Amino acid sequence: MERRAFIALLSGGALLAVPLAASAQARTKARRLDFLTPRSRPSSPDRDAFSEAFMQGMRELGYVEGKNLVIEWRYADGNYKSLPDLAAELTRMDLEVIVTYGTAAAQALKKATSSMPIVVAAAVDLVGSGIVESLRRPGGNIRGLSAIGVDLSPKHVELMKTMMPRLTSIAVLMNPGNSTHPAILKNVEAAAEKLGMKVVPAAARVPNEIEGAFDAASRKGAGAVIVATDAFYSGQGPRLADASIRHRMPTISIYDENVHAGCLMSYGQDIASFHRQAATYVDKILKGAKPGDLPIEQPTKFELVINLKTATALRLTVPPLLLGRADEVIR
Repeated sequence: MERRAFIALLSGGALLAVPLAASAQARTKARRLDFLTPRSRPSSPDRDAFSEAFMQGMRELGYVEGKNLVIEWRYADGNYKSLPDLAAELTRMDLEVIVTYGTAAAQALKKATSSMPIVVAAAVDLVGSGIVESLRRPGGNIRGLSAIGVDLSPKHVELMKTMMPRLTSIAVLMNPGNSTHPAILKNVEAAAEKLGMKVVPAAARVPNEIEGAFDAASRKGAGAVIVATDAFYSGQGPRLADASIRHRMPTISIYDENVHAGCLMSYGQDIASFHRQAATYVDKILKGAKPGDLPIEQPTKFELVINLKTATALRLTVPPLLLGRADEVIR
């Protein structure tokens, strides 16, 4: 009897161990995300300032890629026409959250799914672009951070005119695939008219079109370039800097990343920090929060960054007024 009881006890223990092991395995199961961005694919994620910022935010919350986190990276390489197909593909995958960057990518995901949780690391004007209904009561399955890009374009005109008082014509580099760019162009035209300047539209939707856009704008008399807020342009700093130096046309955008790559100026929000903050939305959703219960944030801190090395290469003298206002000066 004792032997039978002992065997029965072992059997019961074995049965008990199975759910315990399964429970432990469930707790350590890797969480599955996707990151969809219009930017060009970097040589590795840690060389992309934005994706690295997001990964840093996830690590700070206890998620380590390759251990308890699996991220499917999707880069459109500037091809906005591919975004609907990429979005549709992702909605068919076994994912818990889709993270995205940029207005066009967020719009494509909105059309593709109304149920899968989507976290927007940064997009220009989530309300105006139709991604959410309102900041107070956005509803739906999309949450994240709304960047201010359209309303900063008049400030870019003002800053470039301060940098180059004799400037009479300025170009606006726009992506035809970005629905917010017509509004940016109108704002630039209104601000430029007050300062007695003409505006030259220029278009580039993929990397190898950037040089041609600068060349065309230069031949039309533009002396500087405003790079319209666009997720694709945010990762094209080296190309923009090369074209700027070659044509002696300084640039300004919202992206300090591009200034570190050799462009002249930026004035805007820290988009890398947006990506790091987006990790907190993902963490809350993975822990059971519903997207509809989370707020949409709209950071309001703006920074001016100036690259003095580039100013020297462009034979520009940065006015003391701008140097005094700059939050960061690259020497």
